[in-house]
Amino acid sequence: METVKLTDAQKKSRRGRNIALGLVLAGLVVLFYAITLVKISGMGQ
Repeated sequence: METVKLTDAQKKSRRGRNIALGLVLAGLVVLFYAITLVKISGMGQ
């Protein structure tokens, strides 16, 4: 089976995308956590 060789620019681009995606996912987790805390504490009424 042949493996695809990535150039340094492609590796850098992929790493940047992965970091951005990770930050977005972490942000969503924090957002949902905060919304849940507000709903549980009753401040959302």
